[in-house]
Amino acid sequence: MSVAVNHDWEAKQWDWPLQANDGVVKVINTADKFEVGLDASFFTPKEIEVKVHEGALSVHCKHEERSDAHGTITREVSRSYTLPSDVDGSSIKSHLSHTGVLTITASKKH
Repeated sequence: MSVAVNHDWEAKQWDWPLQANDGVVKVINTADKFEVGLDASFFTPKEIEVKVHEGALSVHCKHEERSDAHGTITREVSRSYTLPSDVDGSSIKSHLSHTGVLTITASKKH
């Protein structure tokens, strides 16, 4: 049996899981730093990959099929950001907080 899924394509598109302008994803780009913060609470550090390639920051999170009280679930989310030209690529660092917030920061070239 299949169930039709309707989409309201005129509505704002979501950016990261369950984002509704609630701060789940944030991008800060100032004269001193570039920072991306996002909710990665469904993933362990080993399931999160952060890469920089050809001026783009890529975040890929994936976990294999898991069982819970309701059945099984697999999650996979990818997001990429074009890095501003004044970002020092060698300064990029990522940190996963104990609450599951992934923060990626980079200094600016001076």
